[in-house]
Amino acid sequence: MAERKPIESWLTDMDGVLIHEGTPIPGADAFINRLRESGKPFLVLTNNSIYTPRDLQARLSRMGLEVPVENIWTSALATAKFLDDQRPGGTAYVIGEAGLTTALHDIGYILTDHEPDYVVLGETRTYSFEAMTKAVRLINAGARFICTNPDETGPSAEGPLPATGAVAALITKATGKKPYFAGKPNPLMMRTGLNAIGAHSHSSAMIGDRMDTDILAGLEAGMQTFLVLTGLTSAADTEKYPYRPTTTVKSIADLVDLV
Repeated sequence: MAERKPIESWLTDMDGVLIHEGTPIPGADAFINRLRESGKPFLVLTNNSIYTPRDLQARLSRMGLEVPVENIWTSALATAKFLDDQRPGGTAYVIGEAGLTTALHDIGYILTDHEPDYVVLGETRTYSFEAMTKAVRLINAGARFICTNPDETGPSAEGPLPATGAVAALITKATGKKPYFAGKPNPLMMRTGLNAIGAHSHSSAMIGDRMDTDILAGLEAGMQTFLVLTGLTSAADTEKYPYRPTTTVKSIADLVDLV
């Protein structure tokens, strides 16, 4: 096995790694502060497309985690970057929140339900049958189906919530068309994020709490991977997968000294 290069840049998931149900995970503030002091490039990533980076910056700041806007990368931004590369100045029918609609507006997309180039499905807490029906009809009429992320459930204080991947499955059943997922585990999200901070995969690391998105995305992008056990995955869960993280730790606090 080739010797690993020293870690010069870090990518970390947000929910389950830095915060949990609106509360910072012990050690998260020390890790972020160490990153900022070191001057090493870093990104906080999230598959949640509801919030804009500015929203997330304010949310994290209220919890004592000071992350600059330019160090936040969302599946909405990755989706917008993909669409801008594929079909600049296009049109889209969007199911989602401000994080997604703002990202698409910023690349010059027109949001419309009249013969759009794409149907773009993102995260929202108010999925409506009317919107899903319109999406099905537009896809059947020729619109291409794009989805911000494949997560089937998301966390809440009351328990798991249906998420983008679950709604995408419903639309796929109704249309026979599978979406292209721009977010994790698609290595596209990782590579566009690395490009945004001028980092290289061989000297970068990905920290996450999910084997099927965070660790898989980091692995496929060629990065070292660190699994933390403060989110959705237990140590026993890792045995269910045909791939493994480079390292498993209890929490983000165990990684502060590696920065």
